[in-house]
Amino acid sequence: MPPTLLATRGDYEAFVDRYDTFLFDCDGVIWRGNIVIDNVPATLDMLRKRGKRLIFVTNNSATSRRDYVGKFAKLGMQAAVEEIFSSAYATAVYLRDVVGFASDKKAYVIGGSGIRNELEEVGIATVGQDDTAAISLATLGDVEPSADVGAVVFGIDYDISYRKLANAHVNLTQNPDCLFIATNDDRTLPGGKHVYPGTGALLSTLIHSTQRTPLVMGKPNTPMLDCVMQKFHLDPARSCMVGDRLDTDILFGIKGGVSTLCVLTGVADEASVLSPSAPQATYYMSSLGDLFELAQ
Repeated sequence: MPPTLLATRGDYEAFVDRYDTFLFDCDGVIWRGNIVIDNVPATLDMLRKRGKRLIFVTNNSATSRRDYVGKFAKLGMQAAVEEIFSSAYATAVYLRDVVGFASDKKAYVIGGSGIRNELEEVGIATVGQDDTAAISLATLGDVEPSADVGAVVFGIDYDISYRKLANAHVNLTQNPDCLFIATNDDRTLPGGKHVYPGTGALLSTLIHSTQRTPLVMGKPNTPMLDCVMQKFHLDPARSCMVGDRLDTDILFGIKGGVSTLCVLTGVADEASVLSPSAPQATYYMSSLGDLFELAQ
């Protein structure tokens, strides 16, 4: 069944009334980079006033949940740590609660402070942040696996280097008990004026070199879905996932058995939303900010 276009005030009223919980992607839905999408703050305020539960589900692992709260505040919006569920947080919960990560092991992290903060907050030590020195063919012998490393965790890393990749590679290939976890595998990253290489594009280097397949936490994959469903005790019939990407956000909602709304302020355009070969959203609309009409 093709997605239903929401375009009138009556459409908006019926849509909002139908759900108790709204799950939102952030980049491309709430903001683009550091620019808030028009009228989204008013929309979120309206939903809160109507007693709706808001959950922000993001594949962005570069920012911790606490830093996300700060970003929301800086951009003039309210959010609590408990309302934010990131791929970095899902990774920390998985290692602590599902794997039972050994207290004497460390995670080698390729990624930003968001991953490190979430891991360390649950008691998992991290290494790799100091691997910034230049490397050459002559000094590759300096790179050795470590018995202390129990997992390689891979997320978006704006300062990725060959040294980091080499360290991750030797630990994954020389240490058979080393776990391989990716926070997400998004092919691209929307930000500012353009779309750029995402975590998945960078991750493919290690997948190819190690011939190992990582456990991917982020949308649309099952581990993050299970964590969200368990933590928030969602009623699928009364929940809706709002996103801008068909292959992550919308597919995530479909796998969870919840309704989905695709907005056209990020990656997906109307042609891709309506393509019969794409994951089929329940609804689509030009922008989440259009719902602000209900606040008038």
